[in-house]
Amino acid sequence: MTDIKEMHKQPPYGMIAILFIGAFVAILNETLLNVALPSIMTEFEVSPTTVQWLTNGYMLVNGILIPASAFLIQRFTNRKLFLTAMTLFTLGTLIAAISPTFSILLLARLIQAAGSAVMMPLLMNVMLTAFPIEKRGTAMGTFGLVMIVAPAIGPTLSGWIVEHFDWRTLFYVVFPIAVISLLIGVFKLKNITPQRGIKLDVLSIILSSLGFGGLLYGFSSAGDSEMGWSHPAVYMTLIVGVISIVALILRQLRMEDPMLEFRIFRYPMFALSSAISVVLAMALFSGMILIPLYVQTVRGFTPFEAGLLMLPGALVMGIMSPITGRLFDKFGARTLTLVGLTITGVTTYFFTQLDLEITITSLMVIFALRSFGMSMVMMPVMTNGLNQLPMHQNPHGTAMNNTLQQVSGAIGSALLITVMNSRTNSEAESLAEEAMKNIDPSQMPTGAAAEQMQTEIMNEAMLHGINFSFFISLLIIGLAFILALFIRRVGTDGKIITKSRAE
Repeated sequence: MTDIKEMHKQPPYGMIAILFIGAFVAILNETLLNVALPSIMTEFEVSPTTVQWLTNGYMLVNGILIPASAFLIQRFTNRKLFLTAMTLFTLGTLIAAISPTFSILLLARLIQAAGSAVMMPLLMNVMLTAFPIEKRGTAMGTFGLVMIVAPAIGPTLSGWIVEHFDWRTLFYVVFPIAVISLLIGVFKLKNITPQRGIKLDVLSIILSSLGFGGLLYGFSSAGDSEMGWSHPAVYMTLIVGVISIVALILRQLRMEDPMLEFRIFRYPMFALSSAISVVLAMALFSGMILIPLYVQTVRGFTPFEAGLLMLPGALVMGIMSPITGRLFDKFGARTLTLVGLTITGVTTYFFTQLDLEITITSLMVIFALRSFGMSMVMMPVMTNGLNQLPMHQNPHGTAMNNTLQQVSGAIGSALLITVMNSRTNSEAESLAEEAMKNIDPSQMPTGAAAEQMQTEIMNEAMLHGINFSFFISLLIIGLAFILALFIRRVGTDGKIITKSRAE
C-alpha cells in the first residue's frame, strides 16, 4: 500500500489517467444508445416499451450497484475492482455488438452496466485518497470532464454514427477503447486505497436493490407517456422503493459496519452539498430532456441536429471544469456556486420564453451559457462536502453522492415531463376550443387540412408545456441558490472555516 503522505506529494497521475479513460467510456456509453433506439426497435421488431429497457435496465443495474460500491471499495483493492469492472464492461460491449436477438442485446447492456456502475465511485475515491484537501478542487475539476462531458456528447456522437452507419457501430467504436483501457490497467495499475475485512450484509443488498431500484424505475416510468403516475407498475414500485429505503436506513444505522453509511449526513457541509446536488440534478436535467423535445418535436429537426445544438455546451463544460477546480482551491465553493447559479437561472429564464421563431444559433448560445453556469456549481459543491468527511468515510460519501444523483435525476425527469404533459394537454384543449370558435362551421377543415391544424395546435401546446417546465426548473434553481447561501468553506483539517478561524 502506498504511503498517503508520499502520495500527496507526488499523486499517481498515470494511474488516475487509466481510471479516467475507463470511467469516461463507461459513462459515455450510458447515453450513447438513446438515439439508436428507433433503429433497434425496427431491426428486432419490438415495441417502444420493450426497447426502452435497454436504457431502463442499464439505469436500474447502476442504481442497485452504486450504493454497494462503498462496500466493494473498502473490501477489494482498487486494481482488482477496476480490472473486474472493465472486463465486465468490455465483455458486455462485445456481446452487444454481435447480438443476434433483442434478449441477448439486453443481457449485454446489463453486463455493461454491472461494470460501469463501479467506475465513477472508484475514480472519485482514488482521487480523494491521492490528493490532499487543498488540491482536490483541481483534481475533481478534471474529474468533472467524465461526469458532465461524457453524457453530454453521447447523443451528438451517436446521432452522427446512427445517421451514417449501423447502430452496432456504436459498440464497435467503444470496444477497442475499452480493451486498451483494460490492457493498460493490467500492466500499470497499482493499489492505493486502504482495505478493510468487512462482511457483506445480504439483507442490506436486497433492501438497497428494492429501494433504489424501485425509485429509479417508478420515477422513470412515471415520465413515460404510455404509463404515467396512475399506472400500477409506477405507484407500486414507488411504494416498495420508499418502504425499502426506510428499512435500509434503519438497518444501516444499527450496524457497526454498514454497507452504506447514512451517519455521514451528520457532517453539515456534506449534508448541505447533498441537498444542493439533489435539487440541481432535478433542475438541470431539464435542459437535457426539454431542449431535444423542443428542437425535434416542435421545430422538426433531426436527432443529430439536436445533439449538435448541445455540443458547444458540452465543450464549454469540458473546458471550464478544470478551471473551476482551480478557482475552487483558491476561493472555495460558495462564491463559485452563487455566480454559477445566477448565470444558470438567467439562461433558464430565456428558455421559459421559447417560441417558433428563435434561431438554432440563439438556442446554441443560450445553452452554452447555461452550461457555463452549471460548470461552476456541481463539482465545487460536491467537493466541498466530501472534504469534510474523514478519509475512511470517502467510499460512503462517493457512493451516496452518485446514488442521490441517479435518483434525483430520475425524479427531476419525471416531474418535468409530467408538468410538461399536463400543461400541453390543457393548452391543447384551450387552443382547440379557440380555433373552433373562429372557424365557420360550413368551412370546417377535413382530411389533410384538419390534420395540419391539429399538428399546429399540438406543437403550440407543447411549446407552452416546455416553457412552463423550464419555469418550474427556474424555481428549483432558486431553491438551490437559497441553500448555497449557507455554504461554508472546509479547511485542510476537515473543519468548517469560520470568520474567527480565518482571522
